[in-house]
Amino acid sequence: MSKDIRELFQEAPLLENKEAMPKGHENRFFDKLEKALPEQKKLRFSWYGMAASLLLFIALGVGGYHYFQFEETTQNTKIVDVKTNISTKSLGDISPDLKKVEDYYIANINLELSKVQVTSENKELFDGYVNRLEMLNVEYKKLSIELNNQGPNEQTVNALISNLKLRLNLMYRLKEQLKKINTITTNQV
Repeated sequence: MSKDIRELFQEAPLLENKEAMPKGHENRFFDKLEKALPEQKKLRFSWYGMAASLLLFIALGVGGYHYFQFEETTQNTKIVDVKTNISTKSLGDISPDLKKVEDYYIANINLELSKVQVTSENKELFDGYVNRLEMLNVEYKKLSIELNNQGPNEQTVNALISNLKLRLNLMYRLKEQLKKINTITTNQV
């Protein structure tokens, strides 16, 4: 069934008409080819083009900076120290599982606190929540001292975990309140 291609060419030659191509055919072909697809010119960098590109890049950079820059109103903003730096026992010293719980809550509180953007419209609300967080932090330190003095007991451990939960819930409530404020201000504009 299958034959070698060389045998096929020998049996039935494709070019039965063996006329020669007209003189100058190759030159005309290359002329037409040059007209249809001219050779690409090399690009030259001019000083004007480089300066225009540089100015465009600077303008886009400055415009992008101003577009993405958030209003910074961090004056008189209190920073809440969520992690207790007491040289006493903490939940993590009692049990590795309790350390995981404590680290989880503290990390989430810090994360939510870092996401908050303070503006002039929400500064008063933010300060109220920060004051409440500071009071809970003081209470947490007192509970940690109690944990050291009386030893680990179920009530103190539960109170420490509840304190952490309450602080995280406060951060979630603050986030919801800020969303409401933002939607009200955008609807008024």
